[in-house]
Amino acid sequence: MEQAVISPVNIEDRKNIGIRPGDTVRVWQKIQEKGKTRLQAFEGVVLARKHGNEAGGTFTVRRMTGGIGVEKIYPLYSPMIDRVEIVKRAKVRRAKLYHIREKVTREIRRAMRRMQIVDLKTMSDTEEKTKAALKEAEEAAKEAEVEAEPEEVKEEVVVEEEKVEEADPAVSEETPKEDAKETKTSSASSSDQPEADLGKKE
Repeated sequence: MEQAVISPVNIEDRKNIGIRPGDTVRVWQKIQEKGKTRLQAFEGVVLARKHGNEAGGTFTVRRMTGGIGVEKIYPLYSPMIDRVEIVKRAKVRRAKLYHIREKVTREIRRAMRRMQIVDLKTMSDTEEKTKAALKEAEEAAKEAEVEAEPEEVKEEVVVEEEKVEEADPAVSEETPKEDAKETKTSSASSSDQPEADLGKKE
């Protein structure tokens, strides 16, 4: 009798690979896109193994991508895993390496202390185009206002000049009259004084 195929995965091969915490592994995962299947590698440190070599056994892999920690939990016998490669082996004294998360965050905090906050950004092409269009519209509106204004402004200027010319002669005419009045009053006062003096002497 033929044996029933339980899983398309070579279970014995996965058992014998012996993944342990502290190992750096490269997991080749099958990803389906638009009816096609491609392989994508995920390389990182194994933080934990759970449930041993049982049917529900899993292993947790952690890697840093762009300064962010990414963790994936893979079933050991998943048919979506094409193959598993052990890249490095490290001797560790713990069964679970979750303390690596805190260690990495501490290092990131130290690095952040040396960082400077900068606000620099580039403008997108659409923003540049919209700003240029708005500027052109504003300039066109200003030019239209300037073209409509000159005649009114000239008339106002002419009227103001006429007012100034009318006001100047009046000022020049009034000042001599005031001067004349002042001289008359002064002469009158001077002529009154001698007569009063004469009366006293007599």
